[in-house]
Formats: sequence, C-alpha cells, structure tokens
Amino acid sequence: MNHNNRQNRFMLSENDIPKQWYNINADSPVTPAPVISPQSGAPVTPDELGVLFPMDLILQEISTERYIDIPEPVRELYKLWRPTPLIRAYRFEKALGTPAHIYFKYEGDSPSGSHKFNTALPQAFYNKQAGSKAMTTETGAGQWGSALSMACQFFDMDLEVYMVRASYDQKPYRRFLMETYGAHCFASPSDRTASGRAILAADPDSSGSLGIAISEAVEAAVTSNGTKKYGLGSVLHHVLLHQSVIGEEALKQMDLAGEYPDVVIGCVGGGSNFAGIAFPFLRENLRNGQRTRLLAVEPTATPSLTRGLYDFDYGDTSGMTPIVKMHTLGHDFVPAPIHAGGLRYHGMAPTLCGLYDAGLIEAIAIPQVEVFEAGVLFARSEGILPAPESSHAIRGAVIEALDAKQKGEERVIVFNLSGHGHFDLSAYNAYFNNQLEDYAYPEANVATIKDHLPRVTLPV
Repeated sequence: MNHNNRQNRFMLSENDIPKQWYNINADSPVTPAPVISPQSGAPVTPDELGVLFPMDLILQEISTERYIDIPEPVRELYKLWRPTPLIRAYRFEKALGTPAHIYFKYEGDSPSGSHKFNTALPQAFYNKQAGSKAMTTETGAGQWGSALSMACQFFDMDLEVYMVRASYDQKPYRRFLMETYGAHCFASPSDRTASGRAILAADPDSSGSLGIAISEAVEAAVTSNGTKKYGLGSVLHHVLLHQSVIGEEALKQMDLAGEYPDVVIGCVGGGSNFAGIAFPFLRENLRNGQRTRLLAVEPTATPSLTRGLYDFDYGDTSGMTPIVKMHTLGHDFVPAPIHAGGLRYHGMAPTLCGLYDAGLIEAIAIPQVEVFEAGVLFARSEGILPAPESSHAIRGAVIEALDAKQKGEERVIVFNLSGHGHFDLSAYNAYFNNQLEDYAYPEANVATIKDHLPRVTLPV
C-alpha cells in the first residue's frame, strides 16, 4: 500500500446531508407491540402522550412511512457539523496487527460533542413549533443533557435537566457545559419531585439511575400544567428515527471508500446511536440483499439485551411512563456506578429489541476494564479520546479485528464513535490508577426480573 496516497477521511459536502430520516418500521418484519398506558392498562392514546410530546413527534413515533422529511430549519442547523467524517483507522489497524479494514463514523464532531444533537435539534424544533416555552429531560453521562441544552438555547426555550447522581458527581464538567448553554441541572434523585423524594427517603445515599431521572423529568413535565414538555435522548422510536442521518451518510461514505461493511458496530444503552448507524444498513439487508452483520455492544453491568427479559415494563423507575415491550432488567434496577453513564439504563429501545429478538441484530456485553483498555489503545493510535460509552463499540471492533486476524480475513469493520471523552478524564485517571472495577449482573437476579414487572393484559 502506498501510504502517501492512501485516503484517511471520507468527507461529504453540505449538499449530502440527508433530506429525510429513515424509518425502519417501513421495512421491519417485526410487528410493533402495543404501548400500554400505566393509568388505564389499555393501549396509550395520542391525548395521553400529548401531555409529554408535541403531536409531530407522536406521529413520528407510530409512523410506518419509509422516509420522513427533515424540516428545513433543522437541516440548516445540521450544517453546523454535518456531514460528520468517516475515517479509516489505519494506525489502529496497525496496532492490532489485523488484516481487517476499520472505519469509524465520528459523531464527536458535533458542537455538543456527541450524536445526541441529531435528535435534540428536531425535538426542540417541534416543541417550539407547538408553542412550548420550556422542556424537561434526564441525562446519564451528560451528553444528552448537553445536546438538548444547546438545542433549547437555539430555539429560545428553558430546560430543566435531571442528571443521574453518580454522573453528576463523576462528571461535573458536563454539568458546567449544560449551565453554559443555559440549562438548569439537578442531581437525581432530587428533592424537587415526589418520585425523587420517595427514592431519597428509602436510600438517602442513592447513586441514582436513568430510570429514576426519567421519573423526575416526566413528573416535572406532567405537573407543570402544560408549561413544560418532556424530551428523551434515546429509547423511543422517533429518537432512533432522527439518528438515521448517521447511517445514511455512512452509506455514501463507504461508496467513496470503495468498500462495504461486513459488520457495523455501536454501543447500546437505550439504543439510539447504534440504531442511527445500523438501521440504514439493515434496510440494505432487508431490501437489497446485503448481508452486513449488525453488532450492539453493552456493559456487563447493565446487560439488558443479552440477559434481560423480553417483556412489558415501565420506561422509568416510578411507573409514570407508558409501558413498552423491551429487553429489561426491571424498572427498579439500580446499576453499578460504572463510568459509561449513558449505558446504565434498565431497558432498551423497543424497536431495537424486536429486531434483536427476531435475530436481525447481534449483541454482546463487555466489562469496563476491557472497554477502557480499548479506548486507550484507540486514543494512542488515532489521537481521539473516546467517551467510555463509545469505547464499548471500539472494544467490539477490536474483537472483530482480532478474529479476522486469527482467520486471515480481510474483514471490513465500521463502528460509530458516538462521542468524545474530553469530560471523562477522571474515568481515564481511575483506569490508569487501577481503580476501576468490573461489574457483572448477578445470575440470581435474572430469575427474579419477572417479579418486578407490571402485569399487562393485551387487548384481543
């Protein structure tokens, strides 16, 4: 190979920013399960969802149209950083000694530092268009909170963020960034909501969870007399839909590279960045005969896909959200305080779960020390410090690359580097000082998940 002529970065122009989001529900062979109201036990109505979301997002949630137009004001703001680069990781390949070709889609190029901005902007836009003046949300590691903070600032709305206590303490700079963008950030569980106060009464030292933070943010919206709406950074279908710009761009960039992926990899906590890169490639599998493997990588501490029960559960801890069918560890699950705060969710996106259950995607779980080892090797090879969440995808790529090496295969690997790790240096410091622990979800807990789930009677 002539290293002087090789191409590292595959770039598109602003004209190549997708004009439409891709909706996997148009092509999926999986029939979506009903969404159940926690109040009535019947399928949730648009009016019930309207307490939380504007109608445009509700319609996107249930749509089966293959493509949905991106509003021009949103697409114009996408130009701040999109299209993001697809980069061939030559130095990483060399460090691994693999014949595999490794590419990564770098979503850390966004102003807020992660893929979350792809859905934060349309959510803020649709809420503003519907007359909202303020929003509430939760955040784990702080990437979603940062993204929605900036989006609300762009559309002149206030934002209230409930940040998981473990991350609030571990990652104060994310909080400072949210406040810089104009948001109000509170450690969750907090004393601002009834659900937060109940958790603190039971456990004053609670490290929190995404489920708890969701309860607080939903409660803050529901009890606001219509003055606030709720925004969610993952899990729901409209969020996955907005992230499809990642995969649509990656398809064009692989054409520029003259290759096509054998495997596409993303980390999963709620499922949005994995779906964003994987679903357009899944469309090509379903409609055009491609055979790309789609690999989701999650933490062993929160292995909802690989070890959770596929059943109906609340999306939050207090049972305020609609009940959805997903792989779950139980809505009262409290995760170990691993540093990949964005992956500490008890459940997973229902759309993604249905596809996993049907065998259309694969999933593995990785302990956090291996994850940081892969992240450090990548940083030292490519010069980009990855977020701990993204390092799960990197570790997945390492596993694939070493397997290709062992088998002597020229495998093409693409992974989504969904965010940078500039605010995660305390986690890297803990790794370098041998202070990180590996956590595995106890086997005994798997058998009891069913006991923690709501009883759902489906309509005939």
